[in-house]
Amino acid sequence: MKDIIKTAIKKVTLELVYQVVDERTEEIISEIKEIKKRQEDDFRYLIQKMDSDIGQMRSEVRSELSQLNQRIDTIIQMLMSIRQDRK
Repeated sequence: MKDIIKTAIKKVTLELVYQVVDERTEEIISEIKEIKKRQEDDFRYLIQKMDSDIGQMRSEVRSELSQLNQRIDTIIQMLMSIRQDRK
């Protein structure tokens, strides 16, 4: 009779342990999924920010190039004017 009770207690204990392990495993898997989702959201945000920053930098570079081209054109016109004045 003692062996039967011991076996029954062991089985019940094992079932409880398995149940706790299963519940905790589900919690861990859920937490991992949430972490992955947050990482994906963070990566999307960072990629969008980088794209935005790159677009802004390109715009600034184009603007500066345009200003430099205008200055070069002005200098060329001045040089042409000086050249014509010397003739």
